[in-house]
Amino acid sequence: KAGIPLGVMKVLDPCQLKPDTVETERILTVLDETIVKLEITRLIPRVIGSLERYSRMLGHEITSSLLEHQKLSMEIQHLLTSPGDEESKRAVEKRLKCSLRNILRLFLANPLLYHGLKYKVRVRESSADVFIKAFMEFRDFMLEKLLTSPDEEKEKVQFMKDISLRVEKNTETISALQEELAAVIQTRDEELSKKDKTIENLKTSMEDLARDCKAEIQHIMEEGENQQKEDEKASKDRCARLKQDLQLLGARFNALVLEHRASELVLRKEKCKTETEVQKWVQKYDTDMTEKQATYEELQAVYSEEKDQLSLLMEKHALLLQEYTEIEEERRMLKEKEEEAAREEARRNNAATCIQAFWKGYLVRSIYKSKLKKGKGKGRGKGK
Repeated sequence: KAGIPLGVMKVLDPCQLKPDTVETERILTVLDETIVKLEITRLIPRVIGSLERYSRMLGHEITSSLLEHQKLSMEIQHLLTSPGDEESKRAVEKRLKCSLRNILRLFLANPLLYHGLKYKVRVRESSADVFIKAFMEFRDFMLEKLLTSPDEEKEKVQFMKDISLRVEKNTETISALQEELAAVIQTRDEELSKKDKTIENLKTSMEDLARDCKAEIQHIMEEGENQQKEDEKASKDRCARLKQDLQLLGARFNALVLEHRASELVLRKEKCKTETEVQKWVQKYDTDMTEKQATYEELQAVYSEEKDQLSLLMEKHALLLQEYTEIEEERRMLKEKEEEAAREEARRNNAATCIQAFWKGYLVRSIYKSKLKKGKGKGRGKGK
């Protein structure tokens, strides 16, 4: 990477490619939206096939749009299989395209729904996946072309030429290494032939060893037969002793059987006694449970009656509570009216007080003015 130019690195490493102009961003936005629309279009047939399963997740509007799209698809398939009017076919195709655009608009308005369906709906691989993958590659190619300047393109071409020269040099090196490898392989084959001869010699010595072993085995077999005869004799003696032990054990077994039969008889009597007592306890349990069941039924009847009374009381309480609420509301309204009347009365009193004060001030000013006029008139008469 240290020897690769920066422009070439940007082209070779798509992670370093970033839009640098508004026009580039707009073009990439259109391509990305087209990829999303293609993926949604790929999911639509699968979603329509399991519409009942995804209806709650999709909502009423999208579900109804998908049902309408399904009807139009069936209609266009029927028209394509049967010869008919071309105008009707074009009209249905136009409606189908409008329906698809409407569905894409609804999905694009809800990105979370699209991403949820993308990971929830399983779609088999088809030619649509190949087309989407090719379109993604086209998007990366367009990004590369939009972000590659002429100078960077020249650097890329020069870099590819340098790479070609390196490949030629590496090819020559590989040819030389292959020749060395052939020589090494020949040397190894010669060593293998020597080892094969050694193996043949070892096989011959092993055959000689096998003949010696056969004689040894024959000797061992004879000794084994003698040992077998001695073991058979010892086995017969042991069988005789075991028969005697078996007779003794049979006698002891018969004595134990007689003893166990007597104890079994005693246990049977105790079992009969226990069963009788158990039967008595069962009868007593049935009697007690019958009495308790009767008591329970009486208590249940009393409980049902009290429950009915409680329901009546609850109904009455609800009516009384409603009446109480209405009375409280009337009281509140009356209180508000009284407070409003009191405030109105206070405003009137304040207004009357202000008017009276103004009137008194007016009277005082009038009296004062009249006295001033009289004083001025007297002063003029004295001057004359």
